[in-house]
Amino acid sequence: MKRSAPAFRSALLPALLALCLAPAVGAADVAIASPADAEAHFVRRVWPLLKNKCLACHGDDEAKIKGGLDLRTRADTLLGGDSALPAFVAGQPDASPLFLAATRTHPDWEPMPPKENDRLSADQLAWLKTWIAAGAPWPDETRRREIAAAHASAWSAEDGVTVRTSGGLSADWTNRPYKPEDLWGYRPVVRPPVPALSTLNAQRSTSAHPIDSFLAAKLPAGLNPAPPADARTVLRRLTFTLTGLPPTPEEISTFAADSIRDPQSAIRHAIDRLLASPHYGERMAQHWLDVVRYADSAGFANDYDRGNAWRYRDYVVRSFNADLPYDRFIREQIAGDELTEPADSADSSSQPSALNSQLPTSNSQLQIATGFLRMGPWELTGMEVPKIARQRFLDDVTNAVGETFLAHSLQCARCHDHKFDPIPTRDYYALQAVFATTQLAERPAAFLPEENTAGFAEKNYLEPRRAAYVATLQRLDTQLLAAAETWYAAQKLDPAPWHAAVAQAEKQERGANNRRDFNGVFNAARSILLRQKIPEDRFPPKFVGFSPEDYGNERVARKGLERLRWELERYEPFALAVYNGRTPDVKSVNAPQRPPANRLTAGELEETAILTGGDPFSPGEKVKPGVLSVLGEIQKTPIPTEITGRRRALADWIADPANPLTTRAIVNRVWLWHFGQPLAGNPNNFGGTGKKPTHPELLDWLAAEFVASGWSFKALHRLILTSEAFRRSTVHPDRTRLAALDPAGTSYAVFQPRRLSAEEMRDAMLAATGELNPAVGGIPNRPEMNLEAALQPRQVMGTFAAAWVPNPLPAQRHRRSLYALKLRGLPDPAFEIFNQPTPDFSCERRDASVVTPQVFSLFNSQASHHRALALAARVVRETTTAAAAVDRCFDLVFSRKPTAAERAACLAHWENAQAQLPAAPPPVSRPPRSVRRDAVEENTGEKFSFHEELPAYADFVPDLQPADVPLRTRALAEVCLVLFNANEFVYLH
Repeated sequence: MKRSAPAFRSALLPALLALCLAPAVGAADVAIASPADAEAHFVRRVWPLLKNKCLACHGDDEAKIKGGLDLRTRADTLLGGDSALPAFVAGQPDASPLFLAATRTHPDWEPMPPKENDRLSADQLAWLKTWIAAGAPWPDETRRREIAAAHASAWSAEDGVTVRTSGGLSADWTNRPYKPEDLWGYRPVVRPPVPALSTLNAQRSTSAHPIDSFLAAKLPAGLNPAPPADARTVLRRLTFTLTGLPPTPEEISTFAADSIRDPQSAIRHAIDRLLASPHYGERMAQHWLDVVRYADSAGFANDYDRGNAWRYRDYVVRSFNADLPYDRFIREQIAGDELTEPADSADSSSQPSALNSQLPTSNSQLQIATGFLRMGPWELTGMEVPKIARQRFLDDVTNAVGETFLAHSLQCARCHDHKFDPIPTRDYYALQAVFATTQLAERPAAFLPEENTAGFAEKNYLEPRRAAYVATLQRLDTQLLAAAETWYAAQKLDPAPWHAAVAQAEKQERGANNRRDFNGVFNAARSILLRQKIPEDRFPPKFVGFSPEDYGNERVARKGLERLRWELERYEPFALAVYNGRTPDVKSVNAPQRPPANRLTAGELEETAILTGGDPFSPGEKVKPGVLSVLGEIQKTPIPTEITGRRRALADWIADPANPLTTRAIVNRVWLWHFGQPLAGNPNNFGGTGKKPTHPELLDWLAAEFVASGWSFKALHRLILTSEAFRRSTVHPDRTRLAALDPAGTSYAVFQPRRLSAEEMRDAMLAATGELNPAVGGIPNRPEMNLEAALQPRQVMGTFAAAWVPNPLPAQRHRRSLYALKLRGLPDPAFEIFNQPTPDFSCERRDASVVTPQVFSLFNSQASHHRALALAARVVRETTTAAAAVDRCFDLVFSRKPTAAERAACLAHWENAQAQLPAAPPPVSRPPRSVRRDAVEENTGEKFSFHEELPAYADFVPDLQPADVPLRTRALAEVCLVLFNANEFVYLH
C-alpha cells in the first residue's frame, strides 16, 4: 500500500480487490449517532464484504493466508500482516492505510486496487470511512447474529429482496438481495385495468383506445400529443410496417378517399388487407430472422453453405402469414421433431402428448422448424478438438433460446453465477442439459406443396464446376500413376504388387460409376497395399512427383467437391435440423450429416456438469435437465432425463401462458417493430442491466391481451395499429416544449420517424421501378454485388470459396432482399453500410447510423443508377408529357404529387441533364467469365495460381442499360437518382 511497504501492499490488495467487486447497494445509510449504530453499520456493510469477499484469501484457510494478513478478527486485522503495520487506526480514517490506499489519491500510498476499472465505488469508500471514523467496532459472532435479527425487516426493505433459486456456487450469491425494480421481468403478468383518465388527460386524447389511455396517463404534465398524420403518411407507415414495401399510388388514393368518409373503417380495412398479403409474412420474418441470426452459411473459417437453411426462413414466412399461434411457434422451433415422433424404445415416456393430437402440421414442416436450433455459427473441422466444438454448440443454443424467447442473455452464467440476475450457473447448465442429447443433422423432409421450388434449375450451374473439379483430379490421378512407374524404376523395386493394386482399384472405380465425388485410382491402390500390410517404403508416397502447382490444384479441386456437397443439398428434400440421440464420435465434418440408425445406442450419453470457468475439460458438479429456477414454480411438465422429450418439456415451460418472460418479450418485440422503439429498452435483456419499461402497465396489458387472443400476432397488430398513437404526426406543434418535457422521446406524443432498413430501401426501389419479383419463398437468390467484393478471394475449408456470381436473369436477381443468399463470410457492402446486422449475434434492434459512405453507396453505386434508369424508362412508358412523368416519379417514390416548385426544379434538372450528357451512351460492360486466384500452397510454402471459371455469367442478362434507351430517358434518370437519395424516400415518417 505505502510505496515503502510492499509486503503490506501485497497482503492488502486481494482484500481491496474483493471489496471493489462487491455489489453496491443503493440505499443510503443512516448517520451513525451511537455505538449501537456503529456496530449495526459493521454488520450490515463492512463484515459482509470482509466475510464473503476477503476471507477466502485472508482467513478461511489458515495455511494459505496471503501476505500474513488475517481479517477474521479485529485484533488480527490490526496486526497488518507481514509488514506489521495496522490496516486501520480507529477513529482516524485519514491515517488508516486501508482507507488511504482505496481512495487512490494519497501520495504516500499505492492506489488500490491498481486497475482503474476496479476502483472502489463512492458508496464503498464511504462505508469504510464511516466504520473507521466510528471507532471500527467489531462485534463477535453472537452479537452479530443479534444485530442482524433485530434489523432484518428494515434492512431487507432498504437493501433489496432475496430470490429463491436452485442456489449459487456460494451461499453469498444464493442469499444476495436484489433491487425490487430489477426483478420486474420475473413478476407474474397481471392484467392491469385500463386507466380511467383524468379530465386533463382526456383532453389530450380523443381516443377511447386502451393503448391511448395507457399512454395518455403517463404523458408529462403540460405536453399534448401531436395531431394525426395525413392519410398518405399513415398508409405509407402502415404498409412499410406490415409488408416492408411502399403503397402503390392507387392504394394511396383509395385510402385517402375512404378516410374522408370513415377514418376508423379505412384504417381497419387497410390493416386487414395488409395482414392478408403474403408480403406481411416476409416483413415479420425479417424481424424474426434478425433475432435468431439467420444465415445461409456456417461461419468461421469453415464458412460452408448450409444448403437447406432457406427452408427454415420460408417456414418463418409461412408461420406469420398463417398467424401460427406464438406458443405453437415456440414449440415447433425448439422441439418440432419431438411433437410428432413416437417416443423411442429407449425412453420410458412412450405415450404421445395431448399436444401431438392437436398438430396436423406435416412432419416435414416440424423438422424444418427446428432449423432455429441450427442458426448459430458453428463448425467442426479436423483442426478443432471435437469436444470444444460440441461445447460451442451447446453454449450457443442455450444462449439463443434465452435471448430469443426469454429476453435473457444466459451466457453470463456459463463461468460463474450471474452477476446481476437471479440466474445461477447451475440453472445455465440445467438448461444446457436439455440439449445434451440434441445432435445436428440434415434430416429427410419431403418438399411441401406450399414450398417454392421453381428456382431449382440453377443447379445446372453447379455441374460445370463439379465437372471441372473432377477433370482436374482425374488429370492429377493419371499424372500420379505415371510418376509411380518412374518411382519404381528409380527405387529398383518390383512393381507387380502395385500393378495388381492399380488393376483392382480401377475395377472398383468403374463399378462405383459415381462422379459426384472422386477418390482416384492412385489413392485407392495405396489403400489396398496398406490393408495388405505392405510397408509404405515399398510403394509410391502420396503426391509423388507433385509440383507446388499440382499440390494447390489438387487441394482446390478436392475441397471444391467437398463444398459442393453442401451447395447441392439446397435442391434436395432435406431439412437443416436436429435429432435426439447419443453424441457420435465425430472428428470432422466433411459432408452434410444424417441421423445414424443406432442413434440411441452408439456414442456418448452426455452427462452435463457445471464446467469450471466454462472449460469443457474441467467438469464439476453434475446437473439434471431443468429450467430457470427463478420461474420454476410455473413448470407443469418436468424435464425428463431420457434421451428424448427434453426439448418438448422445455418448450412447454417457455410457452406456458404463465411464463412472464415469454409473453412480455414477444409483445415488446412487436411494439418495437411498429414504433421503432421498445417499451422495455433491451428486447434481449429483461435482467437487471437492461433498460426498464417506460410503460410497464401497458406492457403487461398487451402481454395479457396477447395470450387472451390465442397468441395471435395478427390480433396484436390490429390492437396496436388501430391506436391513435400509431397514427400521430412526426411533427409536434410545439417542438421546444416537446424537447423539454420528453427529451428521450418515450412519451409517444409524436411518432418517431425512422430510416428504412437496407432491405426496405432496395425493395422500395424495385417496387417503384416495377422490377420487383413478388414471388414468395424459394432457394436464395443472388443480386448483383459490387465486383470488388463479389470476386474477392475468400478462404473457406482450407481453400478458396466460390466467387459471388449473380443470378443470370433480372427476374431472379430482383426478388425481395429477404431471399438474398446470406453468407457470414461475405456480407453485401450495399446492405452492410446501411446497418444490416451480422448474423453471428442476435440483433434485438437495428442501428441506424449516418456515415459518409452511405452517400457514395446510394448516389454512386451501380445498383442506384440501374434503378434510376429503370424508373425513368417506366414513367416514360406510362406518361405522355414531361410534367406528367415528373408527377409519376413522385407518386412512385414518395407516394404523393410534387409541389409546383418541386415540379419546376425537376423539369429544369431534366433539361440540364439532357444538355450535358454525351449523345453516345457508355458501352455495356461485360461480366468476367473467370477470375485468377493467386495463393501459397501450404504443403510447400510456394506460390501457385489457377483460374476460377464463372459459368453462370455465360447466360447473364444485364439490367436495363443506358444504351437501351434514348438520351431523354437517360436524362430523366438523373432526376430519379436525386429522388432515390432524398430523405423523404430514405426515411419513414
